[in-house]
Amino acid sequence: MKIISLNLNGIRSATNKGLYAWLKTQDADIVCMQEIKAQAGDMTNEMLNPEGYFGCFHYAEKKGYSGVGIYSKIKPDRIVEGLGIADIDNEGRYIEARFGNLSVVSLYLPSGSSGEERQAFKFSVMERFMPHLKMLKDSGRDVVVCGDWNIAHKEADLKNWKGNKKNSGFLPEERAWLTTLFDEVGWVDVYRSLYPETTDACYTWWSNRGQAWAKNVGWRIDYQIATADFASKALSSSVYKDERFSDHAPLIVEYQ
Repeated sequence: MKIISLNLNGIRSATNKGLYAWLKTQDADIVCMQEIKAQAGDMTNEMLNPEGYFGCFHYAEKKGYSGVGIYSKIKPDRIVEGLGIADIDNEGRYIEARFGNLSVVSLYLPSGSSGEERQAFKFSVMERFMPHLKMLKDSGRDVVVCGDWNIAHKEADLKNWKGNKKNSGFLPEERAWLTTLFDEVGWVDVYRSLYPETTDACYTWWSNRGQAWAKNVGWRIDYQIATADFASKALSSSVYKDERFSDHAPLIVEYQ
């Protein structure tokens, strides 16, 4: 099974950059997307249901903002749209597709980089999301949560870690939250389970400022985080950088 996760930074923009031609070459079973930046009325038939795929989406109420989606070769048995928490769901940040005993989630955690108010909201979302993650982990289902978590966990996960210790995305509280998720709750960071030591090759996002992309001054903030049994089925993972559909790169994982 091949699962791809990608923050699109706008599905219309990514479409114009060749997203669907590339997807046809990938033969992925499931594609999780974040930051759709569109409402239902903006979506073309190709965006809603690309050839060979079923699509499901959770749109933000605010136009041109946030939103998540999932493409799957097999029609889901059930779709769960949102967490049931109004101020989070208004921003279109969570969608879950269930296939038998497998749940696949597309997640877009908030960024706090625009200021104190959004950072406070990010912390609030993290606090309220953790019980749901514990529930998913204890459900007895195989679960993989794919998406833009907007947190680089460790120093190996971003180039300029020394200069970002006080910046959103690498704050001690954010990193500790991920450590709790992995070490105490029991979720598995699939990429790191396969490649514990990689640095430059792991980055999935680059700032548009300066020469970040050209110099590979990146961050690993996109993850596939899975329950232990499902994570153990991971065979390989890679970040696709031959083409650019967004300021993020696709994170690809092959599972047994």
